[in-house]
Amino acid sequence: MKLSDRVPYLPIIDRPRLKLPGNARIIIWPLVTVEVWDPTGPLPRQVMSAPGGKRFQPDVPNWTWSEYGMRVGFWRIKKILDQAKIRATLALNGSVCKAYPQVVDAAKKSKWEMMGHNYVQIPMHLTEDERSAILKTVTTIKDHTGQHPRGWMGPGLTQTDNTPELLVDAGVEYVADWVLDDLPCELTTKSGPLYSIPYSVEINDVAMFAIQEQPASELFERSMDQFECLYEEGKDNARVMAIAVHPYLTGVPHRIKYYQRLIETISGFDDVLFWTGDEILDWYKASQ
Repeated sequence: MKLSDRVPYLPIIDRPRLKLPGNARIIIWPLVTVEVWDPTGPLPRQVMSAPGGKRFQPDVPNWTWSEYGMRVGFWRIKKILDQAKIRATLALNGSVCKAYPQVVDAAKKSKWEMMGHNYVQIPMHLTEDERSAILKTVTTIKDHTGQHPRGWMGPGLTQTDNTPELLVDAGVEYVADWVLDDLPCELTTKSGPLYSIPYSVEINDVAMFAIQEQPASELFERSMDQFECLYEEGKDNARVMAIAVHPYLTGVPHRIKYYQRLIETISGFDDVLFWTGDEILDWYKASQ
């Protein structure tokens, strides 16, 4: 099925008005993504270029770059969210449950939502048995947390032609990979409905810092520019804004203050809701 066949084109100006509780204008969806990187193979991203252009395994500097996020950075981010009494969505490789159980347990204690992010950190197109990987991810997270993941995000937002059907078959209800709107929408699959919740490739620290190499302050400045636009539009129809961070990027000392400033600034608005993905999904389905 072609991508365009899964979601009919419907301009946002032609949609019915969606109302939020308490006449709120906008939903902020905070996400924290945690992954297991294998130092014996090519790593998902690099902060240090290979000496002489030749890559070596184990890749010590780039693996430890990501490992810092799990050992230190995650806990900075979580402290800020806990202090603001905000529940986030934890997008996690299923293998995180074994490699970093303290991270998963801490998120569970704070009643965060668990979102599947494949079992290992490789694109869905390189996953040898996609159905088994999805089921293993969902089962592992459920066994460790007691929470069946209702949401899914592919590594690098990747999906194959079969992914939507396989996700529905595994009991997943929504995806974050379809970054095509400021409101949820329904995707067509042969296995039943699957919903898209608005994620972002630009209000995202991977794009800002790992790809575009922007200064640390970009996290606050770009996010606030996005927020101001959506907040104004939210007077007429609700909007959803995702804020996506990774501990190895945002959780470092020279960037964390901008994340804290962002959360504190947006929290100062009375007509803003901080919701997890499953809360957004339940609201949207009830509004239909």
